[in-house]
Amino acid sequence: MRTTITLPDGLLTSAKQLAAARGTTLNHVVEDALRAALARREAPQPAVPIPSHAGGRLQAGIDLDDMSTLRDMLDGRKS
Repeated sequence: MRTTITLPDGLLTSAKQLAAARGTTLNHVVEDALRAALARREAPQPAVPIPSHAGGRLQAGIDLDDMSTLRDMLDGRKS
């Protein structure tokens, strides 16, 4: 099927460069990128582990409404 899309100049330039580097067409690069984006959207996202004690309860001081501190703990920046 033929369609028309509008892309930012920089994105189009990058896609053309990628096509040339791979020895393929711009059409193929766009098809591959769209398929990959749709597959990521459809794939189930892994659950984020919440720091807890062995008993399954939250560690003391964990506030699920404080995303900044929670991210820091998950990244190992705070204990």
